Amino acid sequence: MHSPVESRRIVARRPWNDHRVVLGVTGGIAAYKAILVARRLTQLGAEVDVVLSEAAQHFVTPLTFEGVTGRSVFTDLFSVEGAARHIRLGQEADVVCVAPATADFLSRAATGRADDLLTTTLLATDAPVLICPAMNDRMWAHPQVIANARYCEDELGYTIVGPTVGPLAVGEADGAGRLVEPEEIVERVGRALARGGPLDGRTVLVTAGPTHEPLDPVRFLGNRSSGRMGYALASAAWRRGARVVLVSGPTRLPDPVGVDTIRVETAAEMDAAVQRRVGDADLQIFAAAVADFRPVEPASSKIKRDKEGESWHVELVANPDVAAGSAAATWSGAVRVGFALETEDLVANAERKRKRKGFHWIVANPANEPGAGFGTETNRVTLVGESGAEELPLQNKDEVAEIILDRVQDAVHAGS
Repeated sequence: MHSPVESRRIVARRPWNDHRVVLGVTGGIAAYKAILVARRLTQLGAEVDVVLSEAAQHFVTPLTFEGVTGRSVFTDLFSVEGAARHIRLGQEADVVCVAPATADFLSRAATGRADDLLTTTLLATDAPVLICPAMNDRMWAHPQVIANARYCEDELGYTIVGPTVGPLAVGEADGAGRLVEPEEIVERVGRALARGGPLDGRTVLVTAGPTHEPLDPVRFLGNRSSGRMGYALASAAWRRGARVVLVSGPTRLPDPVGVDTIRVETAAEMDAAVQRRVGDADLQIFAAAVADFRPVEPASSKIKRDKEGESWHVELVANPDVAAGSAAATWSGAVRVGFALETEDLVANAERKRKRKGFHWIVANPANEPGAGFGTETNRVTLVGESGAEELPLQNKDEVAEIILDRVQDAVHAGS
């Protein structure tokens, strides 16, 4: 059975859509993961030009990459199709990503070698370059390999992604040298494409998901929030170059790449986590569906029906208002965005909430409309701000997140 994350349909979207990525693949056992990278980038709308080194072709074939990208694969520096192919690839690329990058490739890249199509393409491009090393842990620990990676990053301006710690080739056990997962590589490519705008270098705080308020050790009060909207906002802000803190209630979603994720359960825990971080945030987005009430005294042992009978009376007390309570600790130039899930009078109720809690914007969405609100991959929201309301069509939550940031990021820049 697939998890909700695994079964999500991938659609072409920003920042990958309509951009060209050169994906270089060198000769290591991790080359098979590059197939997944190429496929995912293509699904997201990128044009992927794959360059295979001679050694890489011992592990993966050009035909496989052609099948997942729908584009020709490049292997030779010199070809009847054009001797200056490396110039064209380098000039047309929006990002160059090498995954996996072997120790040999790091050495050749650091010294400016130009003896195959991939290294010559590096010399011919002005695009951001990501290098994702993968090798045996002893090789990665060698001083010369470390020096080569450091030179590529510090002197040439390339971004080194990984490696991570985990299982290596058969018989090598676990170690530092494993290629980062394809999902992270794709997100790192997205950050290289999207950063450079008003959020670059800013600090963004996002809350997401539900809170669970214990009734007893096995039951809780909660809601149907999946956390997807907040997670999409956190990921989109990170791709735009921000430092992102995500305070998340219980969800089944994995931690977003690059984001400082703080997991909490209750409203009180979320409030405490937000209070510690809100003072540093230039943009604050309160997307969490925080429970308004909690039991006064949760039971210390499981409540038994045969003891309670046909009714169970639970006394509730109000939870802290995480968004409103953080206003006092917010610096004057920060931009604050709230969410409102409404069943009626959407815009009017959202505007009242915006004014009451001191938000610059409220993202309002209907609770009773198919495809919107909790538990869906799509959302239809109305942005309510000082200048009025803007209704957006039903669309994927990832694209909704991009549009929200489009609208608010200039205010973040102006607030500085």
